[in-house]
Amino acid sequence: MKITAIKALVCNAEMRNWVFVRVETDEPGLFGWGEATLEWKTRAVVGALQDLEALLIGQDPRNVEQCYQILTRHGFWRLGVEGMSAVSGIEIALWDILGKSLGVPVWRLLGGQVRDYLRTYTHLGLGDMKAVYESGSADTIVERGRIVTQAGYDAVKVVCIPYTHYVSPAKAVDSVADMVGALREAVGPDIDIMVDFHGRPASVNAAMDYLKAIEPARIMFAEEPVPPEDVAGLAHITARSAIPIASGERLIGRREFTQSVAARAFNIAQPDICHTGGLLETKKIAALAETAGIGLAPHNPLGPIAGVAALHFGISTPNVIIQEEMSGAVAWYDDVVTWPIDRKPGRWDVPDLPGLGVTVNEDVIARHPFKQEVLHARNAVMPDGTVVDW
Repeated sequence: MKITAIKALVCNAEMRNWVFVRVETDEPGLFGWGEATLEWKTRAVVGALQDLEALLIGQDPRNVEQCYQILTRHGFWRLGVEGMSAVSGIEIALWDILGKSLGVPVWRLLGGQVRDYLRTYTHLGLGDMKAVYESGSADTIVERGRIVTQAGYDAVKVVCIPYTHYVSPAKAVDSVADMVGALREAVGPDIDIMVDFHGRPASVNAAMDYLKAIEPARIMFAEEPVPPEDVAGLAHITARSAIPIASGERLIGRREFTQSVAARAFNIAQPDICHTGGLLETKKIAALAETAGIGLAPHNPLGPIAGVAALHFGISTPNVIIQEEMSGAVAWYDDVVTWPIDRKPGRWDVPDLPGLGVTVNEDVIARHPFKQEVLHARNAVMPDGTVVDW
C-alpha cells in the first residue's frame, strides 16, 4: 500500500477555519482523515501540507512512526507550530487508514480500552465563540453557565481574566472574584469549574492575585496563569497555588514538554493532538506526564475530526482526566462530519467503527470556504494602547 496524495480541505467555522486533511492511497476507496486546524495560521498550514506531501508520496501509510520520522527529520529545518500542525493532521489520517485496513477502531491500536467512557467539558455558550471570549460580567457568566449545566454537562470552563499585563488592578481582581463566585453559587457544588487565564497575566504576582481571589469557588483547575514560555514562573505558581494548574496547549512535541514536566510546572498537562505531532507523539507526552504524576486534560477547541481523534486518545490513555470539546462551535457542526458515536453532554462513549469511524461531507465543506477569521486578539490592548497577550 502506498500514499498517493495529501489534500487540505478548508472549512470556515466563523472563529476558526477548520483544516481537514485527506491522505489517499493506491488501494481503491481507502483513505484517511485528519485535522490540522490552527487559528489565524490557516494558509501557512495549508502551505506546509503542500510542502510535506512530497516527502510521503510512495510511503506505506501503515508505517505511522516511520512516516512521522520522515516528516520531522527529512525537511532538515525543525518545524514550528504551523508545520507540526500539518504533521499532526497527516499523522491522524494515517491512523485512520491503519484502522480501516485492519477493520478495528484506532483506540485499539493505541493500547486498547482503559475506561468505559470519556468525560468531557465545554465552554460558556456551548462552544459559541462570542460567549466564550466575551462574557465579562457576573450576570452573563451565570446565565451562560446555567445553559451549559441544564444541557447536561457537569463541568464548564470560563475565560474571565481581563487583559492584565504585569500588575493586577484591585478592581479587576474583585470583578473576577465576583464573577467566578457568582457562577459557583448558581451551578452548585457538584459542577466542576475551570478558569482559563489564557496567559494574560504577564507576571507571577499578577497571576497569584487572581488565583487567590477565586480560591473560595473551589476550582477544578486554572489554565495558563502566565504565558507558556515562562516555565520558572509557572513552576513557582504551581508550587504555591491551592488551585491545580493546567498548561501545555502551546507546547509542541515531547521535547518542549520535557522541560516543563521536569520542572513540575503544572499539575495537569494540556497537549493538543492537532498541534503537537499527532496521536503517537501525544501518547509519548502522556507517558512522560504519567511518570511525573501529572494528569492530562487535552486541549481541543477545534473541529469535529479533532474531537474524534481526542476521543480515541482518551479511551486509550489512563491519565486523561477530562476532555475539552466544542460541539456547538457552529450550528451546522454535525452536517460536516458524521461521528462514530452519539455524543452525550459531558460524556463520550467508546466507538466501534474501523479507523476513526468518521464520514466527511465534502459538499458541506465546500459551502463554507475560507474566510478571514474573527480577530479577537485585536481587543488585547491596555487603555494606553499597550499590546498585551490575548
